Amino acid sequence: MGPVLGGAILVLALAWVGYKAFGAGFGDAGNVPSFVIVSLNGLTLAGLYFITAAGFTLIFGLMRIVNMAHGSLYLLGGYIAWSLTANHGVAFWPALILACLLGGAGGLLMQQLFLRWNFGQDLRQALITIAISIVLADQMLVHFGGVAETITPPGRLGQSVALHVYGLQYPAFRLFVLGAALVVGLGLWLGINRTRFGMKIRAGVDDTSMTSALGVNVQLVFAVAFFFGAALAALGGVLGGTMLSLAPGQDSDFLLSSLVVVIIGGLGSLGGAALGALLLGLVEQFSSFYLPGNYTNYSILLTFALLIIVLALRPAGFFGRTT
Repeated sequence: MGPVLGGAILVLALAWVGYKAFGAGFGDAGNVPSFVIVSLNGLTLAGLYFITAAGFTLIFGLMRIVNMAHGSLYLLGGYIAWSLTANHGVAFWPALILACLLGGAGGLLMQQLFLRWNFGQDLRQALITIAISIVLADQMLVHFGGVAETITPPGRLGQSVALHVYGLQYPAFRLFVLGAALVVGLGLWLGINRTRFGMKIRAGVDDTSMTSALGVNVQLVFAVAFFFGAALAALGGVLGGTMLSLAPGQDSDFLLSSLVVVIIGGLGSLGGAALGALLLGLVEQFSSFYLPGNYTNYSILLTFALLIIVLALRPAGFFGRTT
């Protein structure tokens, strides 16, 4: 019954979007230009979600380390880049690199001090990282304030480009984020599946004792992997702070989006994370735009409806292992 109901809801949602987008025809005076922009907004938002969730996939989905401070690393990376560019005269690209390195170092410090001693203790890891996220949120509020801030994009990325469709223009930086997501996804896939280091990560997760007995320093491998996962969260914060904005509360928002992406796609699957990010980005943008005016405030509920439908159809996520 669950899969049938989920499929019926999905078909109705697609039919509604199709009617609103194409019901008035395909001309310039219709709704198709708006549909193109909303679709691109969904794709670029999905790119941002994927970059952030890719680090969460590496840490939680693959290594099985419960890091509930992942959203805090996202916001911290964004605030570091904003402070460097706005207050210290650092150019965008060096600020981005420094923010990623500092975010990765912060995540590594957290892993070494608190998490490496609790490997396999999911509840303990969750409670520790929740406490860390609360502390970080308070400190960021003190040091960076409660007003929303935006990072200025560099050079031509701050301009709009012609789409050559319906005479539309679109922000170049959002397209850059989409391209960056593709590069990150390809790099992680190659690193995890086509390198010895990726093999060591997977072996260490599956059987830590045997991998250590074979001469692999599992703790070092996990530390390096955690550093990269935290650096990806900080990278997402820099890109998100430029594409959207930075404000208190976004740490919780992007932690939730990362959880949804990983659960939809399946634990440990980069392809699943990409699909989950795509679905989440499109659902958020389409619901906020195409829901009737009196119901747009309820668009967040459709995010959880998406989660329920996917879990009804695929309890382990689209690419999750069932055993």
